[in-house]
Amino acid sequence: MPTAHADDFGLGDLVSNLVVSAASADQAVAASAETLSATGLFQQYIYDPLHASVESWINSTFGEQVDHLLNTASGQFLIGNGADGTQGDPTGGAGGLWFGDGGNGWDSDQPDVGGGNGGDALGFFGNGGDGGSGGAGAAGGDGGGGGSLFGIGGDGGNAGGGASESGLPALGGAGGDAGAFGVHGAVGDYGVLPASPTPGGLTTSGDWLTNSDGQVVILHGLNEVYKVAPGEPSADGFSNDDAAFLAANGFNAVRVGVIWSDLEPQPGVFNAAYLNSIEQTVQTLGNHGIYSIIDFHQDAYSSAFGGEGAPDWAVHTDGGANPSLPFPLNDFFNPAANQAWDSFWGNVDAPNGIGLENSYSQMLEYVAHALNGNSNVAGFELINEPSPGTQLLPSLLGSAHFDAQELTPFYNQGADAIRAVDPSTPIFYEPSLVFDAGVPTHLGTVDATGTVFSFHDYCEFSLGALGCLPSVGGIVGNAEHYAQAQGIPAFMTEFGATSDQAQLAGPLQGADQHLIGWTEWAYSGQGDITTSANPPSSESLVYNPELPPTGANVNTANLDTLAEPYPQTISGTPDSYSFANGTFQFSYSTQEADGLGSFPAGSLTTIAVPAVEYPDGYQVSVTGGEVVSAPNAADLVISSNAGASAITVTVTPAQ
Repeated sequence: MPTAHADDFGLGDLVSNLVVSAASADQAVAASAETLSATGLFQQYIYDPLHASVESWINSTFGEQVDHLLNTASGQFLIGNGADGTQGDPTGGAGGLWFGDGGNGWDSDQPDVGGGNGGDALGFFGNGGDGGSGGAGAAGGDGGGGGSLFGIGGDGGNAGGGASESGLPALGGAGGDAGAFGVHGAVGDYGVLPASPTPGGLTTSGDWLTNSDGQVVILHGLNEVYKVAPGEPSADGFSNDDAAFLAANGFNAVRVGVIWSDLEPQPGVFNAAYLNSIEQTVQTLGNHGIYSIIDFHQDAYSSAFGGEGAPDWAVHTDGGANPSLPFPLNDFFNPAANQAWDSFWGNVDAPNGIGLENSYSQMLEYVAHALNGNSNVAGFELINEPSPGTQLLPSLLGSAHFDAQELTPFYNQGADAIRAVDPSTPIFYEPSLVFDAGVPTHLGTVDATGTVFSFHDYCEFSLGALGCLPSVGGIVGNAEHYAQAQGIPAFMTEFGATSDQAQLAGPLQGADQHLIGWTEWAYSGQGDITTSANPPSSESLVYNPELPPTGANVNTANLDTLAEPYPQTISGTPDSYSFANGTFQFSYSTQEADGLGSFPAGSLTTIAVPAVEYPDGYQVSVTGGEVVSAPNAADLVISSNAGASAITVTVTPAQ
């Protein structure tokens, strides 16, 4: 063997980088903490230099000789990088059991043939391989997983341009999972079709939802989610008279539930009749001026665990115990359900060989394409109350790993699937389930345009004068803190589920104080198999949608609390609004929400004034504008005066 020098096999680099890493770690404590997470700091100052040194060793002549001896003597592949995929074997090879990166997936050059998946880094230390790019109309390969302790997931491969076999753009591959101190790989880019998607109705502008005229739109409404087969609102009896009832009481939004198991009963096989029913409900609501938020709803992952959501083919439990627990205990303490969540976040293959997260993204794309350009759709909510699975306890104790390295990448992938077919409809996304218990979110930035932070704020236990447990004010504060840091709107998609008016009023008043729109749970409790309301009907605004929404079929106490006056469309930017003891107060500026200009004189602002709050009529006082609607109209319309930059409105009962 020829004489070797340190520089021949990277030993000099290894020692040098260890020294530099130690010095850099000290500098990192005082460095850019505002822009880098703890994981990012670790990666930049510790992991990257060490990884570069290990790779220098593996790729050096002397390193190859030593590694070969170790691998041969052990009979295992301990150190080394996996081979890149080929046409004959598209998946990249796995890295060594101790050290080494996974190989990259094969880049397809054939139409309708997907890219190969990246190889996993099997040891404690190493990066996953990148997924290969897909051929024309084919998906990119998934990135390989990083090392279990230190390691970065491989990036997903880019999809090929043109339509896939489904007629929709092919989607990019999922990023690979991160190690405990690593970073999840990025999702690959979706393919692009020659035809441009059609813009829909609402969009976002900074902290606000806005319409095509640039007006800020505030949404107040209800949830309508039917959780048992066939999983569609019309099966609950929800129809035109219910939409008319909501509109007559000033509501302009419904969060419409879509159940994955009813939409996709077999992998890749979509129930067109089910989606048509959802579209019909959206149209019925739209006929009455009510927006729909499409809610991809689940509770406790699947009916296999006493909930609803994922189809049976998407349930992978690894044989975990499946005790029969009531809701919400099944959402937290069912071992099989937690394993099913872990399988989902790990993108385990479905029976058709497509990863579960990839399958879910294709489902999102299918629905978004069907509703593309529908101005009655206010947004798509990617998933309801995502659970950390077996990471529940660490998340409750403040661990950021699930939020940052599992949930955020999943949202990036889901948002990409929607943006492949819809350029602008808002995308709502929630924090993990533990946020509902008052734990602040550690979500990162979701890399998509037009996003909205959606959250739930339930007063589980009323403490009288002491407030609620968990603190409803604390939860709305946590939501606003995250949304403002991201520069996006916040929206309270669930609260209530009760006929206790104090438990309803607490979250509602918090949302109003922070100028946050909301949809209360629920229009009806029928079919709600996962609720803590006792009896389930006590959460209803209308007890039975199959019957007319009148008389004893209406929860009049809840209606009186929820049907409050509020601004619906504002030609300007809201400053504050409130409703207490029969008096509604509202102030706004004429500045456009994007801050680039102001609305001209004569611009109109519409305020919902439900008759249930003013049965004998109302009177209005305005500064900076004038009333242009008829006396006691359900929609109070204010026109701004010339030269007015600020407008205030006060509504009180008629004298």
